[in-house]
Amino acid sequence: MKVILFENIDSLGTAGEIINVKSGYARNYLIPKKLAVPATPSNMRVLHSRKSIFEKKAKEKEIGALGIKEKIDGRSFKISVKAGDADKLFGSVTSQDIEEILRKEGIDISHRNVKLEEPIKELGVYNIGIKLHPDVEANFKLWVVKEEE
Repeated sequence: MKVILFENIDSLGTAGEIINVKSGYARNYLIPKKLAVPATPSNMRVLHSRKSIFEKKAKEKEIGALGIKEKIDGRSFKISVKAGDADKLFGSVTSQDIEEILRKEGIDISHRNVKLEEPIKELGVYNIGIKLHPDVEANFKLWVVKEEE
């Protein structure tokens, strides 16, 4: 089934793009959540009239992502966690923990955008990537240190 996307979806495409998806996925997820509409002739005419609006929104989101990138890129953040004698953590540092650290610094991102290669389960310094926009990614260092008792 051909649909027109209204939002950027990582695995599918960008807003304003016409894509082909399975009909069940379109009917049960994309269309009810107003992420897409069927690519009918009337919707295609609407798409052409709104093309400039989609492009303007995409440019605004990219500019916002670049602003956030300037705040994050190259910085270091520290998190204190409980750890055992062999520098093993009691649990792990998750993307939600990283989201919380950045939120305390005044940087609002979703934990879904945090790109962890593997769970952080030991003390040390880690390079963390955050996908802010399809074309914009920021990187920073995360120092995982032992919590003082």
